[in-house]
Amino acid sequence: MDAEGPQALCELCLAQVCSSLDTLCSMRADGSMSLIWAPLLTQEMADQLLQRMASKGVLNDKTVGIFRNCKELRLRQASIRCCPVSAEAFRLALCPHRLLELDASWVSGGLTGADVVSGLVSTPECRLSLQKLSLTGLRLDWECLGEDGGMRVGFSSLKGLRMLNLASTDLSDAVLEDICTLPLLETLDISSSAISNLTALLECKNTLRSLVAHRLRQLDMSPARLLFVFSHLNTLRHLDFSDDHFALDDSDGKDADETVRQLLEGSPQLLPSLVSLDISGRKRITEAAVRAFVVSRTGLVFLGLLATGVSSCDVLSSQKNLQVTGEANQNQVCEALRRYRERECFVREALVHLYSLTIDTDRPQPDVLKLVVSGMQKHTTSLHINMVATACVFNLTTQDLAEALPVSLLSSTVTQLLYAMKTFPNHQQVQKNCLLALSSVYILQDVPFDKYLAATLVINWLSNHVDPTLQRMAVAVISLLVTKLSTEETAQLSKDVFIMKQLLAIVQQKAMVGVVDSTLKFALSALWNLTDEMPAAARCFIECQGLELYAELLESYYTEPSIQQKVLGLLNNIAEVEELQADLMDEDLLEHILSLLQDSQVEVGVRYFAGGILAQLASRAEAWTLDDELRATVLQQLHDSIITWTQLEREMVSYRSFRPFCPLLQTCQPSGVQLWAVWAIHLVCSQNTSHYSSMLEQEGLIELLSALAAHPNTHADIRGLSDSILRMVENQSRSGASDNRTEP
Repeated sequence: MDAEGPQALCELCLAQVCSSLDTLCSMRADGSMSLIWAPLLTQEMADQLLQRMASKGVLNDKTVGIFRNCKELRLRQASIRCCPVSAEAFRLALCPHRLLELDASWVSGGLTGADVVSGLVSTPECRLSLQKLSLTGLRLDWECLGEDGGMRVGFSSLKGLRMLNLASTDLSDAVLEDICTLPLLETLDISSSAISNLTALLECKNTLRSLVAHRLRQLDMSPARLLFVFSHLNTLRHLDFSDDHFALDDSDGKDADETVRQLLEGSPQLLPSLVSLDISGRKRITEAAVRAFVVSRTGLVFLGLLATGVSSCDVLSSQKNLQVTGEANQNQVCEALRRYRERECFVREALVHLYSLTIDTDRPQPDVLKLVVSGMQKHTTSLHINMVATACVFNLTTQDLAEALPVSLLSSTVTQLLYAMKTFPNHQQVQKNCLLALSSVYILQDVPFDKYLAATLVINWLSNHVDPTLQRMAVAVISLLVTKLSTEETAQLSKDVFIMKQLLAIVQQKAMVGVVDSTLKFALSALWNLTDEMPAAARCFIECQGLELYAELLESYYTEPSIQQKVLGLLNNIAEVEELQADLMDEDLLEHILSLLQDSQVEVGVRYFAGGILAQLASRAEAWTLDDELRATVLQQLHDSIITWTQLEREMVSYRSFRPFCPLLQTCQPSGVQLWAVWAIHLVCSQNTSHYSSMLEQEGLIELLSALAAHPNTHADIRGLSDSILRMVENQSRSGASDNRTEP
C-alpha cells in the first residue's frame, strides 16, 4: 500500500463535486451557476470546496457563482489564487461573506487591487473582519479607488487587517503610507515592488512583527537612513531583506548590502526583538559579520544565507536551534526549497546545489523529491528550474530508489516530467533528463500516469535525435508504455502514421548494418504491440512498406530467434485481419515461413508464430490465392510439426482476447488449423490459468472447445488438448468458489 495512504473521504467528495458542477447546478440569467440544492456546510468545508475548485482549475466567473449562497456556503478563508475571476464576479460571490482571510494572488480576468479593496470595504462585515489579505502579482490600479462617506477608500479602511501581501505589485510610496496607518498591522510583504522609501514604516513601528522586503530594486535610501528606520522597529521579529543575485551586477545594491553589513556587525539593541533574518542573495557579506551576528543574537531561530557564499561559516553548525538556508549541506538546501518556493532565483540556486549533493544518493528521500516537484509545479515555465529539477528527479528515483517511494508521489513526479517535456520540446537537456528519469521499468509498469501522453512525447522527441544511447532508452520507454495503454489509447496511437514511420525507420537503420541490440528489439516489440488486434495499425504498417522490410528481416536474421519471434508475431497480427490476408499471399514469404515451421533445429517459439500465420491464412480456403498444393502442404506440416513441440515453461506470448481464435476452432476446420489454436490456448492457460479461464468463459470459447472435443471427426490430439483446457477451467472455477466460501 502507498505509504501516504488513501485519500480522505472528504477529499474524494469535494473532488466529485468539482467534477459534477454542471449536473449539480442551474444557470442564472447572467450565466453564473447556482447549486440546485445546497446542504448547510461547515465553514471549513465551504473553504475547502472553494480551494479545491481553484486547485482543479474549475473556478471562474461562471462557477464562483455558487458562493453567492451565503447561508449554506459560508466562507471565512477564501482563496481564488491564479483563477480567472472578474471584478463583478468577485463582488457578487465573495464580498458578501464575513471573510477572515482572502488570497487573490495572481488572479487573471481583469481583477485589480483597487477592485478587491473597494469590494471588501463596501461590506461592513469584511471591513472589520478581514485579517489577512494577499494580492501578490495583481495590478493595484490605485487611481481608480473612489470615496466612502467623504473619505478616500484605501487599505487603511480595512481596520482589522493584520497581514498584507503586496509582493510583485505596482505598490507606490504613497500607498505604503496609507497601509502603515493600519492600527493592527503585524505582517507586511512588499517584495519586488516599486517602493523607493521605507520611512512610512515608522507609523506602524509598535505593531509590525514581520517585514518581507525582498528585491526592492528601486529602493533609494542611504545605509544611515535605512538603519534609522530599522532602529525604531522594536517589535520586528522577522526581517527579509534578501535580493535576486542573478539579476544584480557588481554595482547594484551596494547601499543595501552596506546596510546589511552594519546590521550584522551592529549592536543587538538594533532590532532587539529580531529572531529571524533573511539576507540571501547579498553578495558582500563576510563570515566575520555572520559570526558576530549569530553570537550576539542568542534567540535567533532562522538565518537566510543562500547565495551569499558564507553559509559554511563554522559558527552555524554549533547552533542546534538555528535553521539556515544556504548551500553548505543538504539540510540548508532543502530549507531553501521549503522557504523560497515562490522565488525563482532561489529555487534555481538551491536545485543546482541539490543536484550535486544527490548524484550518488543510495537511500530514498521522499521529502526531498516532494520539494523538487513542488518547485517544478510552481515554476512551470522556467527553463532554468526545469532543467536542473529534472536532473534532480533522476538522481532521486534512479535504480531501486523509485520502488521505495510512495506511488502517489511518483505519479505526481512523472506528471510534472511530462509537463516539462511538453513545455520545452526543443530543449535537448530537459528532454534527456526526463527520458532518463522515465527509463525505469518499475515507474513505467506500476506507477499511474498519462501513458498515452508519455508515449507521444517520447516519440516526438525521438524524431529529432539520433544519439544511440538516448535512442535506445526512448525506444525502450515506448515499448513498455505501449503495453500499458488501454485498447482505445492503443487504437489512437496506432493511427499515427508518424509514429509507425519512426519505429520502422529505427528497425531499418539497425537492419542495414545487421546489428542485434536492445534498440532493435524494443522497436520490434513496440510495433508488435501497436498492431495487436488493431486492424488500422496493421494496415498503416503495410502502407509504410513494413511488409517488405519484415520479409528482409526474416532472411537476414535467420539465426536470431529473439528477432524472428517479434517479426513473426507482428505478421500474426496482420494474418488475423481477414481483409489484410491478401497482402501476405506471397509465395516466397510463405515458403520461408513454412521452412521455419518445419525446421526442428529452430526454437519452438519461432515455429509457434510461424504456425500461427500459416494457420490463419490456411483457415480460409476461399481466400487462398496461391497454389492449392502449397495450402495442402501447410495444413499437413502444421499438424506434423505441432505434435512434436514440447511445452514451454517461460511465458512467450500474452493475448488481449481469444477472439482471433474463434474461426480456427470451428469443427469444419482442417486439423492442422485446429491443433495450432488449441495448442496456443493450452500454452497460455497452463501458464496463467486464472486470467485466461475467465477470458475463455466471457468470450464463448468454452462452448467452441466443448463442441470440438465432442465432435466425432475431431483428431485425438486436438480432443486431448481441448479436454485438458476444459479441465483447467473447471478446476479454476472450483478453486475460486472454494476461496469465496465462509465458515459456518
